Amino acid sequence: MRIVLADLRGTGGFVHKDTIVGGYGARLRPFSGVTWLMYALKKRLNDVPSVQMATLAAILAREGHEVLWTRDRLFDGDVALVLSSLVDHRNETRWARAARARGLRVGFVGLAASKLPFLFADSADFVIDGEPEEAVARLARGEALEGICRSHEIADLDSLPFPRWDLVGVQAARRTGKHVWTRPIGGFPVLASRSCPEFCTYCPHRILSTYRARSVASIVEELGLLCESAPEPFVIFRDPLFTQDRERCLQLCDAIVAAGLRVAFECETRLDRLDDYLLARLHAAGCRTIDFGVESVSPEALRRVGRRPIAEDHQRRVIETCERLGIRTVAFYVLGLPTDTWSTVAATIDYSIDLGSTLAQFKMLTPYPATPLWKQLGPLVYETDWERFDGFTPTFRHPSLSAEELRFLLAAAYARFYLRPSFYARYWGAPDGWLRRLAGRLDPAAFDLHAWREAARMSRPVAC
Repeated sequence: MRIVLADLRGTGGFVHKDTIVGGYGARLRPFSGVTWLMYALKKRLNDVPSVQMATLAAILAREGHEVLWTRDRLFDGDVALVLSSLVDHRNETRWARAARARGLRVGFVGLAASKLPFLFADSADFVIDGEPEEAVARLARGEALEGICRSHEIADLDSLPFPRWDLVGVQAARRTGKHVWTRPIGGFPVLASRSCPEFCTYCPHRILSTYRARSVASIVEELGLLCESAPEPFVIFRDPLFTQDRERCLQLCDAIVAAGLRVAFECETRLDRLDDYLLARLHAAGCRTIDFGVESVSPEALRRVGRRPIAEDHQRRVIETCERLGIRTVAFYVLGLPTDTWSTVAATIDYSIDLGSTLAQFKMLTPYPATPLWKQLGPLVYETDWERFDGFTPTFRHPSLSAEELRFLLAAAYARFYLRPSFYARYWGAPDGWLRRLAGRLDPAAFDLHAWREAARMSRPVAC
């Protein structure tokens, strides 16, 4: 068969799909000066290819099928598989209807199609419910999928073929007499595990399947093949909790070093799963960026949404160690938790600056379908356009804050974190000396300017 894999380019803002928000995806529509800059940088640097589609390409090619890949173009063929999202589902179903009009049978894969099949069913011949590999393997063996098709999770992740990046848009170039892959924008995503063992009520990462991890040998073999095909690749481990098993993580670091793999990588984890020794080993293996959730400065607010708080002194110690080693840190924050007030959000913004991470990402609490938080806040959800469940848009009636206040506080968080002299001194690598001290002394003037602008717009400043 000729099978088309469609990872469609998002419309309206910067759309990030695949494993982002568990697969629901996110869309950044700029809403302030800082977010306009973020939007431009993300489009240029963070348009990461789909590891899910690359794995499906490998399964289909293994069975001898011709695989085509597209981000917008329509092809003739037998079957099309479309990567679904919540934030861009209208564009995806529009493409699916056009493909069906050309005679292709069309199916949807991904978290959005699994949890909200009614958004896709009228535009498709089948919708795959669950992690898609098992059902796509049946399709590859000749089974005609129809309607809602349950796909069982693969217990042994090592049994899956490695992603075929050459089949999903990663180009080859001739260097020193051989063809090698050019590095895709953002890097190569790798899944060393799936799902998440934590119990945060707002997180979609754990609602599709159970937590499973690949063996160290399998991960190192995949990294080795990447290094052969794309010298010195940048790898993005897309696991929500990369260092869940400390000993396994240490073994992986040792195996990367022992194999002589020249790889740089980024990973996401919890700060309480890190210590000085593990960080040193991660850095030696190639770790250059660590993402982690702080979410809120309030331990009680975190407990109310099922997230285990992490001691402040440990957070600071980890970030200081990362800076000393040369590992960039990216802290995530969620504004508008159910117990939040103007003052608690302001305190979280203040903490994000004082904590000292290299970068920070602020999002708005969003009750995503099928999460425990959805069951809790469902009666308060007023937004009926699923594409607006994008992480940056108010979607439910907050007990203490209006939608306008939430949008204002989100913009203020980005302005206060990024528009201050000490951020640029730190980000551009100024040595820890007079220049950093000077930048720090200039910060109060920047905050006074922010307060003046905030009061002019909302009659009150964000008190930090």
